[in-house]
Amino acid sequence: MELRHPFITNPRLAIYYGLFWLVAGSAMVMISTFVSGVSFGISIVEVFSFVITYALIGSAIWYVIKFTTLEDHSVSNILFAHLIAASIIVFIWMYFGVVIIKLLHSDSDEWIKKIIVVRIFFGYMLYIIYVIFFYAVNYYQGFKEKVINESKLISLVKEAELHALKSQINPHFLFNSLNSISSLTMTDPARAQEMVINLSQLMRYSLKHNQKEMVSFQQELGNNKLYLNIEKVRFGSKLNPVFEIEDGCSNAEIPNMILQPLYENAIKYGVYEATETVDVITHCKCNSKVLEITISNTFDPNVQSKKGEGIGLRNIRERLQVIYGNPHLLQTNSDNNKFTVTLSVPQN
Repeated sequence: MELRHPFITNPRLAIYYGLFWLVAGSAMVMISTFVSGVSFGISIVEVFSFVITYALIGSAIWYVIKFTTLEDHSVSNILFAHLIAASIIVFIWMYFGVVIIKLLHSDSDEWIKKIIVVRIFFGYMLYIIYVIFFYAVNYYQGFKEKVINESKLISLVKEAELHALKSQINPHFLFNSLNSISSLTMTDPARAQEMVINLSQLMRYSLKHNQKEMVSFQQELGNNKLYLNIEKVRFGSKLNPVFEIEDGCSNAEIPNMILQPLYENAIKYGVYEATETVDVITHCKCNSKVLEITISNTFDPNVQSKKGEGIGLRNIRERLQVIYGNPHLLQTNSDNNKFTVTLSVPQN
C-alpha cells in the first residue's frame, strides 16, 4: 500500500490546494472587512486561526481515507472511523483556533462563546468535503496506477508473444537445413561444408537480432539471401532466386526474421516438388508510408491443394497482429500455377 501523501507525490496538486485556500482565505477577509464591518486585523486573525489552520490539519484526512477504503471495510466501520477522526480533527482545530484567537485578539472570550457552536458545525462540514475530495484523489490515483500496470502487462505479453512466434522459426528452419546437410554429407561433402558455413552465418544473424524487433530491409534481405544460398546448394538449378528491388527500399524498417518463412513456403510448395527450374521472384517498392514486398513462385496445383497454407504464413500473420494490430498486411494470391505473397510493412 502506497502511504505517501498525494501532496508529496504530486507537488502540482499541493500547489493547487495551497492556492485554493489562499484565494478562499483572502475572499473571506474581504467579505468580513467590507461587508460585515469587522476590522481588517481582526478579519485576518479569524481567517488564519480557523480557515488556514483547517487547511493544514485537514490534509491529514487523506490517511483516514487510505486506511478505510470501500473495498476493504464495511460501510458501518467506515462511518464509525470517520466519526472518530472528524471529532479528533475538529477538537484539535478548535483548540488551536481558540489559542491563536486568545493570543492575537483582545477581548476574545465573548467572541469565542458566540462562534464556537457555528465553528464546530463548520468543522464537521469541512471534514465531509475533505472526505469527498480525498476519496476522489485516492480513486484517481488507483485508476492511474491500474492503467499504468495494465499497459506494462500488455507490453510484457506482447513481447512474450513475439519471442514465442520467432522461436518457432529457428527450430523449423534448422530442422530442414540439417536434413539437407545430412543428405549431402555422403554424396557431396564439399557442398555440405558450404551449407554448414552459410548456416552458421545465418544463425549468427538470428542470435544477433533476436532481441531487436525491427531491422533495415537491407539486413533482412541479406539474411534471406544466405538462406537461399543454403537451399541453392540443396536444390541446385531447380531454385533460381530473382531480386527486383527498387531504389529507396534498403533503409526501410521491417520486423526481423519475417521474410524467411515466405521463402521457406515458396521452396516447400514450389521448388521441392518441381522437375524444372522455379523462379522465386522478389519485388520490392517503398514510399514514406509503406514497404511493399512481393514474393512469387510457380507450383504444382495438385500438391498445393493438398498441403494448403503452412505454419510459416500463419506465424507471420500472428506477428503482424501483435506488432501492427493488423494481420491483413499479408495477402496471398494463387492464380493457375503461380503463388504470390504480398507483405505490406507500415513505415510510420
